[in-house]
Amino acid sequence: MEYTGVLKDLAIIGSIPAILTTLGGVPILFISRIEHEDRLRALGLGFSSGIMLVASFTSLLIPSIELSNVFTAIAGFILGILLIRVLDISIPHMHIVRGYEGPLYSKKIHRIWLIALAMIIHNIPEGMAVGAATLYNVDTGLMMAIAIGVQDIPEGLAVALPIALINVKKRYRAFIVAALSGLSEFLAAFIPFILVAISYIVLPIFLALAAGAMIYVVVHEMIPETMTSEGNELATLSFITGFITMLLLDSLL
Repeated sequence: MEYTGVLKDLAIIGSIPAILTTLGGVPILFISRIEHEDRLRALGLGFSSGIMLVASFTSLLIPSIELSNVFTAIAGFILGILLIRVLDISIPHMHIVRGYEGPLYSKKIHRIWLIALAMIIHNIPEGMAVGAATLYNVDTGLMMAIAIGVQDIPEGLAVALPIALINVKKRYRAFIVAALSGLSEFLAAFIPFILVAISYIVLPIFLALAAGAMIYVVVHEMIPETMTSEGNELATLSFITGFITMLLLDSLL
């Protein structure tokens, strides 16, 4: 493996979703009044869920099976679920609808940072997915980065909104958190490289691992966050739109 070239590809491709996540938080800086927050969150997270679900299969699980076999892919898939589950129970974080998750924590941890940690947990598997897909094939990685980046714009806005609502006068903090979550996504893209550099044989496992991590986040956290009285139907339509969008991107690119 040519490490210099691979690292350059990862840096360029991995920056796409990171930049677009940050871009998703920009409107927060100019919104003086926030209404229909539940609907906006349902719109962003529903669309993101549809994109991530299709991407997990077309760009991660299928390549994993092609490089190895279905049993290796299943093993990696389960490892991905376990990884995010461990992060879920070991890192204190807070969801808007489901509330607090994780170990007992000090009350000194501000609610803003608990929400920020939830965003970072969401973005780690996305970054790993981009990194693993890039190692498999640069074109596949670029497509994955574009797809993840497209859904990161509404998702970045959706998850920044509740932080802005905590104190509208200091809504710049919501933008900072969105930018930090984008940075975590960028850094997570290099995790597959570290392991694959040790042994290329782990690539199919890591492709499936990233898929398992993303699907766990979608089913366990993102979809439940959209199921409010105001956002239920909108989330469903948004999910379908994201699903179709990713199918089109996968076919056209």
